[in-house]
Amino acid sequence: MRRAGCATGDHPGIGRRKLLQVGALSLLGTSLADLLRLESQAVAGVPRLGKAKSVVFIFQSGGPSQHETFDPKPLAPAEIRGEYGTTQTSLPGVRFCEYLPRLAARANRFSVVRTMHHIAGREFRNEHNSCTWLLQTGTTELPAGDTNASIVNPRPGRFEWPSIGSLLAHKVPPAAGCGLPAVLELPRANGMKYPGRGPGMLGPRYARWGVDLAPACKAPDAAGSCPNCFSHDDPNDPARAAGKGPKAWWDNSTCRNAEYRLPDLGGVDLDWPQIQSRTAIMERFDSQTRALDQAERSGRLLAWDAARRQAMELLVTMKSGKSNPFDLGQEPARIRDLYGREDWGNGFLVARRLVEGGARMVQVNLRGWDTHQNAFRDLKKHLLPSLDHCLSGFLDDLGQRGLLDETLVVMCGEMGRTPRISPITPGGRNASGEIFTPGRHHWGDVFPCFFAGGGIRPGMIVGETDKQGGLPVSEAYTPADLAATIFHLMGVGPRAEFHDLEGRPYRLTQGEAIAQLLA
Repeated sequence: MRRAGCATGDHPGIGRRKLLQVGALSLLGTSLADLLRLESQAVAGVPRLGKAKSVVFIFQSGGPSQHETFDPKPLAPAEIRGEYGTTQTSLPGVRFCEYLPRLAARANRFSVVRTMHHIAGREFRNEHNSCTWLLQTGTTELPAGDTNASIVNPRPGRFEWPSIGSLLAHKVPPAAGCGLPAVLELPRANGMKYPGRGPGMLGPRYARWGVDLAPACKAPDAAGSCPNCFSHDDPNDPARAAGKGPKAWWDNSTCRNAEYRLPDLGGVDLDWPQIQSRTAIMERFDSQTRALDQAERSGRLLAWDAARRQAMELLVTMKSGKSNPFDLGQEPARIRDLYGREDWGNGFLVARRLVEGGARMVQVNLRGWDTHQNAFRDLKKHLLPSLDHCLSGFLDDLGQRGLLDETLVVMCGEMGRTPRISPITPGGRNASGEIFTPGRHHWGDVFPCFFAGGGIRPGMIVGETDKQGGLPVSEAYTPADLAATIFHLMGVGPRAEFHDLEGRPYRLTQGEAIAQLLA
């Protein structure tokens, strides 16, 4: 009997004869995954797999506007076009938003897919929680029985697909002796309720490691890159500007620190003589956990087991004389300035240090792209300048170090924004008491995605939207295609499969790699 929520197409179609053949092959050191990979590489016309060694996934939480980033519509009416002009890129005939000049000058070094979209029901594809789950898992529909409200919380009986990161941790684990988890998330990870980031059916062994590096930001409904942080509710009345003024809406004078702290490893406290032998530490830990009856090891305990092991791995790495990837004080001033001495630049710099150390995937969260109100004020003053500086510096540094060819950089939000500008509630007031100003609202029918390095063909603009920037008029791509593209570039073929904790096989994705991006 098929399990609820399970699609037949998720499972590889392998007959009894092939299973017997695979069994024989495994005796010779060839696994089913090896066989499927060899078969996928033999498909005519498919470029070779596996140029990327690591992925840096930049998540623009909230959903950035396609119009104010990589797909402006300068000839559209003002209520569609918006307040900004455009700037010519290094690609003939291609223009970006005028407030991304550094990225525009580097457009021949990366590619943009303008026609990502969600195909889930209308009730799902325009909401943060559901769209985030779809993006993070690389899927096209929510689990049976879930809603936008329920998907953010654990639910017994959910048929939970693993995140893209967890699938990478399973299929492309770090090299032996790396000392880092396969997948890490920063700079604010553990307090963020972004659904879809978990290991799902793979189990806690393949969970990402959430690292809280950034200091607390006290902005109400904080957005942006500290010290360039803000709130979309900030008043437009200058007398009420954030600070110590008598009419200030909130006091931001103690909330402008962008310097990262070293990660908290969960209270692990070992002396250096104990740490010198990594093998001894792990053996001691394993002997303690083996003392527990396997039948009593709940999912919560398994998760603790995996987290504790990761903490020990990190502790050994940081105290064994190796460079601490989280310590930005080890970087020269010119590199700190190249990235920008702010929250997002620090996140990209830590990501570079982590992929140098052997991590397979690093997710960097960029908050604040939910621009319902004060959109043009906040994009121009805060979001776009920070992104333009920090991401450009990141690309420059990867290129100068020879890391860009083996590091895949992907950036997108969970959705786009509406073509038409309007206040979210006409005549309504925001949290600071001012009338809502116009912005753009949730729109899952089209959104852009940025790709660089790792085997990506640079200088490509893939896909075309209509004159309003609201719908694809050429081939469109789903989060499943995004996942397939990442897997392809990381050396995982289209027929690769994984098994859940009960041994049932599933295909990693039902999507297809975006062919125009593949070098």
